[in-house]
Amino acid sequence: MDKLEIIYKNIDDLIPYVNNSRTHSDAQVAQIAASIKEFGWTNPILMDGDNGIIAGHGRVLAARKLNQNQIPVIELEHLNDVQKRAYIIADNKLALNAGWDEDILALELKDIEELGFDISLTGFDANEINQLDIEEKNQNIEKGNLADKFLIAPFSVFNAREGWWQDRKKAWLSLGIKSEEGRGDNLLKFSESAKIGGMDKKNKFGKCLETAIGEKYGREEMTGTSIFDPVLCEIAYTWFCPVNGVVLDPFAGGSVRGIVASKLNKKYIGHELREEQVNANIQQGKDLCENDMQPPTWICGDSCNIDKTCKDVKADFLFSCPPYADLEVYSDNPKDISNFTYPEFKKAYFEIIKKSCNLLKNDSFACFVVGDVRDKKGNYYNFVGDTVEAFKAAGLNYYNEAILVTAVGSLPIRAGRTFSASRKLGKTHQNVLVFVKGDGKKAAQNCGDVEIDLTMFDSEVVSNL
Repeated sequence: MDKLEIIYKNIDDLIPYVNNSRTHSDAQVAQIAASIKEFGWTNPILMDGDNGIIAGHGRVLAARKLNQNQIPVIELEHLNDVQKRAYIIADNKLALNAGWDEDILALELKDIEELGFDISLTGFDANEINQLDIEEKNQNIEKGNLADKFLIAPFSVFNAREGWWQDRKKAWLSLGIKSEEGRGDNLLKFSESAKIGGMDKKNKFGKCLETAIGEKYGREEMTGTSIFDPVLCEIAYTWFCPVNGVVLDPFAGGSVRGIVASKLNKKYIGHELREEQVNANIQQGKDLCENDMQPPTWICGDSCNIDKTCKDVKADFLFSCPPYADLEVYSDNPKDISNFTYPEFKKAYFEIIKKSCNLLKNDSFACFVVGDVRDKKGNYYNFVGDTVEAFKAAGLNYYNEAILVTAVGSLPIRAGRTFSASRKLGKTHQNVLVFVKGDGKKAAQNCGDVEIDLTMFDSEVVSNL
């Protein structure tokens, strides 16, 4: 087929197709005419080589309305009779098969109108535009109601990068939470290639890291330790734990989960192996929660023995963020499972989860926050999948999964080089896994209505963030 060229023909020479099944109202012809007048001829008439119109009947009527005599056409002489008849239908039908992203459409029309353009030239009439505005407002109202009721919409993505989330996190931390106290200067194990500010960072255990390098968490200093997000605590407690319920945490780590629980009137029992961490947590609890109705409790001991150290506990909610295999080494204690090989770690991990679940009441929820970890060859262990299997082996059902989108931190420093060398993606999320012991509906009923205290922080505190 030769290259198609646009030529101009006299409008009186053009012959409409007698069996054209597409109709054009006077109103639509007026719209097409207004469009041609504003934008010019952007779509030539398609002809059959004998002055017969294949496509563009509406545009021809609009040109007559504008008193235009010479109009642009393209000759499609290569089409046979059957192809011409089929294309006359296809040209109109294929356009009708397209849809609209109504959110984007509403924004585009709004922006165009604000710039002083006559949006009726887009072909949308006033009623259609008003309907789009109503739908957009309804969606905003719905989102607002969900956030007011549940803190965030109960969807499967938690975006911790959003401004409101960061503000609320800072408000929590402004209470004086210092969850990093009791931990080493740098638990994360930076590789030889992980450099910040031109300096190599690694601790005495000297193994590799593939997660973010800490955050500011409302204070000026940077930390090489991972700190649990208090907003995620608040969401988990208010969604999945009964009012005044008992929270059992078999991998307590720092103080944040205990302090947030105390401020929300939950009875928190944290189990932690390292004595220095427990002592720091207890001090934090005294400083921040002494006058609370249910101050947090921390027990020092090996969680493999949690069935003995917490034998009298009847938990309403099991909540924890376990060691991510050997990603962070917390101590050189031979009982510290972060020192174990992954098969050893997995065996102990399954045992701890089973014993913890035995302390959980029936018709109750459990929630673990985890992220997959790579082995020495750079392949994932499937830690997330193993966590699911551990809870299923303990008799619980896999109930919910959410993705926590976390701050990028220093990832841009490392991601480009790492991806170029190995095609490994930089991880900016964690998995929030929810399980149920017993019946999910009964567990939800036991939790009662979700009640979020949006006024729990002083307005002065929030305004200064």
